[in-house]
Amino acid sequence: MTFPIDQLLPILEDEVRTYQVPVVDLIAAQSQDPFKVLVATMLSARTKDEVTAAASRRLFARAGTIRELGQLSVADLETIIYPVGFFRNKARFLKALPAVLEEQFGGVVPADLDSLLKLPGVGRKTANLVVAVAFHSPAICVDTHVHRIMNIWGYVQTGTPLQTEMALRKQLPIQYWTRINSILVAFGQGTCKPQRPHCDRCVIVAWCPQIGVTPRNKREMTTTPMDSAKKLVSWNVNGLRAVLKNGFVEVLQGLNPDILALQEIKVQPDQLSDALRTFPGYQAYWNPAKKKGYAGTAVLSKLVPLRVIYGLDCPEFDEEGRVLTLEYPDYYLINSYSPNAQPELQRLAYKQDFNRSLLGFLDRLRQEKTVVLCGDLNVAHKEIDLANPKANVKNPGFSVQERAWMDELIAAGYLDTFRKFNQSPDQYTWWSYRFNARAKNIGWRIDYFIVDGASSDRVLDASIHREIIGSDHCPVSLLLQ
Repeated sequence: MTFPIDQLLPILEDEVRTYQVPVVDLIAAQSQDPFKVLVATMLSARTKDEVTAAASRRLFARAGTIRELGQLSVADLETIIYPVGFFRNKARFLKALPAVLEEQFGGVVPADLDSLLKLPGVGRKTANLVVAVAFHSPAICVDTHVHRIMNIWGYVQTGTPLQTEMALRKQLPIQYWTRINSILVAFGQGTCKPQRPHCDRCVIVAWCPQIGVTPRNKREMTTTPMDSAKKLVSWNVNGLRAVLKNGFVEVLQGLNPDILALQEIKVQPDQLSDALRTFPGYQAYWNPAKKKGYAGTAVLSKLVPLRVIYGLDCPEFDEEGRVLTLEYPDYYLINSYSPNAQPELQRLAYKQDFNRSLLGFLDRLRQEKTVVLCGDLNVAHKEIDLANPKANVKNPGFSVQERAWMDELIAAGYLDTFRKFNQSPDQYTWWSYRFNARAKNIGWRIDYFIVDGASSDRVLDASIHREIIGSDHCPVSLLLQ
């Protein structure tokens, strides 16, 4: 049936009145200045609301006008707005903004979409928000929440936020244009979450077709305290230095894991400044490759381990920094960046040797306590784990030999934790940078949390965080009791 948008949006608008107010709405309530709305909106991209609000306050204390903003250097701006996502890029855009406004728009913020899109660092989402919030004109701002929820409802069938915006311009009643972002951002943050949405408490669940949704399970809905549960996150960052410039601190703050395992860091600690290798609240443990700019693993931990084990005691693998293990009182965390078999499977033999050594290592450790293996294993196990299985049967990452090792791992009594909770297709953790693969969700699931079967009851949840960008992989997480 057709989704009854006119009936349900007023219900949602009433529901979200008690939710956290999106930061740009908060800025608008505090100021009618289009300049401040514009700047706050620019800062808000890929940044938590509380981080945006704090950065906006600091910036407006120094630069409350366009002229004052122009007097700050890029270095000043970086210091003031850190740690918003992509703070270096945003500092450059903010530095360039006053000159463009002066030269093209007489020193004032323009009120129309096309003009706003000419400003440095302003995309369609930002421009639409400024039109709607600062100038109270009809505009449709489509972010990930609006795009995702509209597709869950079946109100649109689109692949990208831009396609969603264009579809909504044709079919969404104009009285909802300005309000839709505020309603769905609040609703998406509070109830219809990207991972494990709270369908059990949703006020419109009776009308929602729940397209592509995996609601939180019964165990997650209980009132059993989870204070003792630990949140573990794994992420192949494809170059730590690059991701540090593009929102890593924001991701760390947003996910707030007890332990964050990183792969393919491509850096040695002494190549980072003290500021860049220090993460408040976390101790960093490093196992870089000997070869600079290549492979390597690291772990950031709030918890002090009993000991740290570097490698597999196999020089041919250990010089590439592929395994880093932290021992805690009741479990081992093994962070692995498994080798890529390479085109035409040139490095398959090396990878098979690595896999055998890794499985032997796991088997030894699980005799003592729970074993948690995480990381980029560089293999999609089943056809469900990649978008185009038939085209990749002989390719690295989906070869018969690599998948056979995954079969061996599961047969040996280990659990693929994500599949314990989610048997849906189209759940991926890596996308090629080519062919707009991520936007089209043409990907592979090659990042895992694996536990020994005897400890499966300790696993409370396992998730993929597709919404987090910054690398060609997205983070995956595990909640361990």
